[in-house]
Amino acid sequence: MILDGLKVIDLSRIMAGPLAAQYLADHGADVIKVEGPAQDDTRKWGPPFADDGTTGYYNALNRNKRNICLDLKSAEGQDVLAKLLADADVLIDNFKAGTLDKWGFAPDRIEQDFPRLIHCRITGYGIDGPLGGQPGYDAVMQAYGGLMSVTGEPDGSPVRLGMPAVDMVTALHSFSGILLALRERESTGRGQLLDSTLLDSAVSMLIPQASNWLYGGGTPHRTGAAHPTVAPYEVFACADGDLFIAGGNDGQFAKICRYLGVMELVDDPRFSSNGARSTNRAELKELLQPRVAAQPRADLLQALAAQGIPAAPVNTVPEMYEEPQVKHRKLFFEDESGFKGVRNPIVLSGQEAPTPTRPARTGQHSSQILAECGFDEEQIAALQNSGAVTAESELPAASAEQTEKSMS
Repeated sequence: MILDGLKVIDLSRIMAGPLAAQYLADHGADVIKVEGPAQDDTRKWGPPFADDGTTGYYNALNRNKRNICLDLKSAEGQDVLAKLLADADVLIDNFKAGTLDKWGFAPDRIEQDFPRLIHCRITGYGIDGPLGGQPGYDAVMQAYGGLMSVTGEPDGSPVRLGMPAVDMVTALHSFSGILLALRERESTGRGQLLDSTLLDSAVSMLIPQASNWLYGGGTPHRTGAAHPTVAPYEVFACADGDLFIAGGNDGQFAKICRYLGVMELVDDPRFSSNGARSTNRAELKELLQPRVAAQPRADLLQALAAQGIPAAPVNTVPEMYEEPQVKHRKLFFEDESGFKGVRNPIVLSGQEAPTPTRPARTGQHSSQILAECGFDEEQIAALQNSGAVTAESELPAASAEQTEKSMS
């Protein structure tokens, strides 16, 4: 696979960092997840729980990785981390600003001792400035970064996006930045520090709202499911369900009007251009909605598709799963052990889609990874006895009890 031979140390937890590392793992990188004795919080963010005690949330973010349980607060654990970094290509962390510095891994030391290492540091606001070092969470950033102000119905309250979009975009930005840094390292021979923040990602998502404000001066507002600058481009209620219709240009608008029997709207000055339609979107929907409401959704969808007009049913997750095109694209997977999920959407030509492996148990590969770092059996035993490293069999009883409960 394209990233075979790349060694990644994943110190992150929760969402953005683990997802960025998973993107790398999905394409062949050897990703070692370093988990503390308290474990990644998302292991406990259930129900639902899988048959091995892990949550659906955790399983979506940590496949294809090996796992070592390491207490980085201890001197011995810090020594192990230094060994891990000695031949690593990438380090990903999302600790609170200053945490790695406190443990002896400040940026200047990483640059000096591990000059080829690409360090992707993910924080909420960055490490400096008025809010530098403050913790950041996805929903907090949706609020602070302006996303919630443009999400929801016009006459309603601001709404959080239905998925952790800021975390997900930060993961994608981090993944892209790591690949760019790897490309530059080919010519310079040196790694670098990637400063990835939730705030930067949140603001970057304001397309076209931020640009519209910069050029037009008007404060962007909530438009519900409608597009802020294109109309008709929103959800309509059919006789038996909701349908999203995207009339993205004058030609498509004319075809919609022709099918619905309202061709007089095409030449109406209120709707004769996209700018006019966008300004008068409420009036336009009032005129189109009764015509749409008389149509069975499947019939209207088929008719619009025949005219080349983008439209789609507003599916629930189970309905989406049953869509023939989703099945054709093989977007979901399930292996013989019962591990299942959504596959990585990036598939390169000439390569098979990555085969996912179940997320590792906490400390599952501790001894194996230590041996690869040059520790002998006596040293491994000493690290385990000190508490700096925990192997799978030494995890607290509570974890085993939770697993047993979830499997019953």
